[in-house]
Amino acid sequence: MTTRNVGFYLAVLLLFGTGILAILSYGAHLRPDVPAPGAVPAPAAQAAADGHAPAAAPSAIQGVGSSIVRKLVENVKQPLPLLLLQVIVIVLAARTLGHLCRRIGQPPVIGEMIAGILLGPSLLGLIAPAAESFVFPAASLGPLRMLSQIGVILFLFVVGIELDVQHLRKMAHAAVMVSHASIIVPFFLGTAFALLIYHKLASPGTPFSAFALFMGVSMSITAFPVLARIIEERRMAGSHLGATAIACAAVDDVTAWCLLAVVVALAKADGLGGSLLTICLTLLFIAAMLFLVRPRMSRLVERMPHIHTGTVFLAAILTFVFASALFTEVIGIHALFGAFLAGVCMPQDAGLRRFLRDRLETVSSTFLLPLFFAFTGLRTQVGLLDDWTSWLLCGAVIVVAIAGKLGGSMAAARWTGMSWGDSVSLGALMNTRGLVELVVLNLGYDLGILPPRIFAMMVLMALTTTFMAGPLLGIVDWVRRRETALASHAAA
Repeated sequence: MTTRNVGFYLAVLLLFGTGILAILSYGAHLRPDVPAPGAVPAPAAQAAADGHAPAAAPSAIQGVGSSIVRKLVENVKQPLPLLLLQVIVIVLAARTLGHLCRRIGQPPVIGEMIAGILLGPSLLGLIAPAAESFVFPAASLGPLRMLSQIGVILFLFVVGIELDVQHLRKMAHAAVMVSHASIIVPFFLGTAFALLIYHKLASPGTPFSAFALFMGVSMSITAFPVLARIIEERRMAGSHLGATAIACAAVDDVTAWCLLAVVVALAKADGLGGSLLTICLTLLFIAAMLFLVRPRMSRLVERMPHIHTGTVFLAAILTFVFASALFTEVIGIHALFGAFLAGVCMPQDAGLRRFLRDRLETVSSTFLLPLFFAFTGLRTQVGLLDDWTSWLLCGAVIVVAIAGKLGGSMAAARWTGMSWGDSVSLGALMNTRGLVELVVLNLGYDLGILPPRIFAMMVLMALTTTFMAGPLLGIVDWVRRRETALASHAAA
């Protein structure tokens, strides 16, 4: 890293870091006003979100005198049949909308996210509340949530498998600079924006520091799985831009999870000491995985080249993945980070990686991940944005998120010497939030930091910024082809 780049990097961290500290200091004594409608969930809505509300009886079967029909309906309401019904409905909706999104040049994950929202109170609950309460009663959401988390864990493991650690080391200086610029700038803007909305929209009892820090983290996230999928579908994996984006997103995710640990520790009133302990344990875990576990994994595969074709090896790998996820969950980060790092530790063996990817990715991507999107959709109440002020505020959230993430990434990439086209493309890729953003938002919702109205706005922001990546990359490609054609014409 050149002296010029080091100076730029330190200046960005110092400038925006000082701004964040100033905002937090200014807002330390602020308290929310009386909450606006939708700022705090109504008792019934909160009970439903927590999974304690009783399931409403479907109006379609009220008054039905047939004992056979009643018996069948009661059987469907049992935990296992109901979970199977939910899986069928979710997978069909996700695959249908995912296919439609692919047809218009968008990653299928966009359709899966939209399917989740449509199955929740934003559409199905609006036009057919009896159907929603029958298929997705509040008491059934616990098993659905746990099953969806398994899918996310497996998918992040597969994403970690695809990460080339050697290439990441070669590009570390650019990756660190771009990724940290793409975090500190939106983090600053998110905390500043929190000052404007804290009085009106924050839940009573939520400290400003927790609210502002969580808004900053939410603005700073890059969805590494979605970014990797976009790069793969656009055949950019072998290009310099694709490799740089993967490296930047990997560094971004590690940094963001550490920041999230601090925010969660403060929100749970564990104090700064607890958050520092979490970060130290995380660093020790990363070092142990990369310098102890990973070399031994490589030697094991080299000595036993055919071991990775058996079910015993697959069972051992799954145990390793879930143990890694368990450790990071227990120390206060998130199970996803442990699963991702477990994938990074897999040897650079093409046969092994293909074996694991074929066995795990199909199930996690097509079957389990849509369950996570549906669970998020069931929490998203777009109907809370019921006036022009709310929609104007939602638009402001989206603009702030784009300005911070895309703008910060693009400026840092340009400073490191990348062309304008590559800088814009990298900014568009880093601006995707998708899956990981939904994980963070759900955590904020569970902790009571993000009230339902803000939660809905942030989900819409995640959809919008993820949707933007494809069109922006297409525009950059068109401009490049146009410039090439004009240059060829001028040369002729």
